[in-house]
Amino acid sequence: MRGMRIPLWLKVVWTVWVVVWVPVYWRQYGLQNFLFFCDLGNLFITVGLWLENSLIFSWQATGLLLFQSLFALDLLVALVSGRHLIGGTEYMFDPHIALWIRLLSLFHVAVPPLLLWAIWRLGYDGRGWKYQTLTAWMVVPINYFWRPEYDVNWARGPFFQEQHAMPGVVYLLGYLILVPALVYYPTHRLLVRLTRRWQAKS
Repeated sequence: MRGMRIPLWLKVVWTVWVVVWVPVYWRQYGLQNFLFFCDLGNLFITVGLWLENSLIFSWQATGLLLFQSLFALDLLVALVSGRHLIGGTEYMFDPHIALWIRLLSLFHVAVPPLLLWAIWRLGYDGRGWKYQTLTAWMVVPINYFWRPEYDVNWARGPFFQEQHAMPGVVYLLGYLILVPALVYYPTHRLLVRLTRRWQAKS
């Protein structure tokens, strides 16, 4: 235990939370909901915490940091002003969903600092963005064909609205190329710079 780089209490708390969260979300939203990158991320983070694996955290960070941060920003703006700056958090204010279930979604707010802390603690693995790209190439086509009306991970169009500006398959191929190029790789470069600064200060 003395050799642990991640505290045992954090591993236990996160694992207990996931054990509660999975059946609740499964019952509330269905199995497909776990194909959202943010929901998959919770499972990967659980494994990463116990293995203290920098690759897993680097992998998840390149895919989740931007979108989870935008979720947190939209939620904060909506709480303060009553308006959604970006969108995607409207369900957090839906009275038809039990409050305690909505509160479980606050993991979106906790994940970005957790990922950054874990990378600071364990180091950054530059292969992470490649693993995230492979994940997207596997998961998003499934989202495109399986129950497409739910537009999981925006596989059919941005902001959970199916787009009609181009053929769906063209949009899908563009997604699989542009998202890694414009989100995953730039996040990778940012994390490389952050890691170098942290190392220089230490």
